[in-house]
Amino acid sequence: MSLSVSTGPALRIGPIALDAPVVLAPMAGITNTAFRRLCREYGAGLYVSEMITTRALVERNATTMRLITHHESETPRSIQLYGVDPSTTEAAVRLLVEEDRADHIDLNFGCPVPKVTRKGGGAALPWKLGLFREIVTRAARAAGDVPLTVKMRKGIDSDHLTFLDAGRIAEDAGVAAVALHARTAAEFYSGQADWAAIAELKRAVTGIPVLGNGDIWSADDAARMMAETGCDGVVVGRGCLGRPWLFGDLARGLGGPAAATAAPVDATLGFVAAAFRRHAELLVEFFEDEGRGCRDIRKHVAWYFKGYPVGGETRAQLATVSTLAEIDDLLATLDLDAPYPGAAAEGQRGRAGTPKRPALPDGWLQSREMTGDAARALADAEVDTSGG
Repeated sequence: MSLSVSTGPALRIGPIALDAPVVLAPMAGITNTAFRRLCREYGAGLYVSEMITTRALVERNATTMRLITHHESETPRSIQLYGVDPSTTEAAVRLLVEEDRADHIDLNFGCPVPKVTRKGGGAALPWKLGLFREIVTRAARAAGDVPLTVKMRKGIDSDHLTFLDAGRIAEDAGVAAVALHARTAAEFYSGQADWAAIAELKRAVTGIPVLGNGDIWSADDAARMMAETGCDGVVVGRGCLGRPWLFGDLARGLGGPAAATAAPVDATLGFVAAAFRRHAELLVEFFEDEGRGCRDIRKHVAWYFKGYPVGGETRAQLATVSTLAEIDDLLATLDLDAPYPGAAAEGQRGRAGTPKRPALPDGWLQSREMTGDAARALADAEVDTSGG
């Protein structure tokens, strides 16, 4: 399934015209500048940073300042912020704008990780309507001409859905687009994404683009989501793990100006090995440390070589490399002419987890307005200066 090729922008987010209606989802420890550059080499779209904590940014935490740095080849520059305090979020947005550090800013209201939701952040926060409205409104005002977007989930669980209210509030606040991961926080990444919710949001939010996220493992999945839901573009996370060339497939499959220039891929083992090596090289450049860059590439081994004839011993050795020379030696032992293995290399990537009761501040669900206990939980969350 594919959409027709057009010559105009495939997706417009505020003043930003994208050649493919595709956004790379922020993923902690994954979407650093090395991975973003690699994905961009294969395709087109918008490539978002790892989630950045607003308090850490405002306090200029050294790790955070490194994470928001873009390579000169990256344009437009996109940064995702996580915050729970309106003043701190506004200050973080203002810093990015006034210091010309971003061309696009996204606010995270979709993270389901317990350490985030336990303090009222991420997917838990839109339950507090007034707080959500204040954060988004002040952030959008501080962003000025830099487009601000919102990424969210359906809600906390099936009994506490927030996405329609949040979508309308965000549109009224002046955001440039909204993205929905069509799962609740309770579902984590388990089960099947509820694409019908994306269609529902698209019907409710009509003045800005609505992007869909969840269970996009191929270009056909993306085209089907857009056709079934009417969404204006897609956000891809786990589907590109170990497959940065998916963005080329998406550009060809979804139409737009990039469709004509994205070259088809013959994903032989040799092609995959070269992509893995390139990723490692970019990580070494990013960290300015060969050992650290090679340690970081280790977690990508299983994703890159899923379904390919790479033996357990070689996989284990790749997962312990310390130098680029070691990587070269190990890759040279592979049958680089081995063809693409088909279904064995397709499908889900990353951990799905299991449904679980979300961790929330005490009494969080008792009211959609802020209470003393809820306010104290948020104050504790803003102490975090981990660097995102």
